[in-house]
Amino acid sequence: MNIEQIREYCLNKKGTTEDFPFDADTLVFKVLGKMFALVSLKRWEQGEAAINLKADPDYSQELRAEYNSIKPGYHMSKKHWNTLYLHENELQPQFVKELIDHSYTMVIKGMTKKQKESLL
Repeated sequence: MNIEQIREYCLNKKGTTEDFPFDADTLVFKVLGKMFALVSLKRWEQGEAAINLKADPDYSQELRAEYNSIKPGYHMSKKHWNTLYLHENELQPQFVKELIDHSYTMVIKGMTKKQKESLL
């Protein structure tokens, strides 16, 4: 997947916005103000395509054990975030989309009932 495909996929999710809250390099996708995906544009430009996604801690461990290109989250909580190194071409686009979906769902699970209802 390229950055535009990831951007389009994330922005098509209900309640999603994009922002640069940290610096002009780090593109962040949020659902109702909560982060679910982060991308360093500079790393993409340098040919090091990667995306940080939230994941269930147990699932994170499974993913890291199975895939060489999934590591603990770069500059994130290692328990709850993974970095997917897409430039290594190990992860198929459909699987990346599934992991984006999982991240989005994990963030929604932590929201209040009222917030969840606003997405319906």
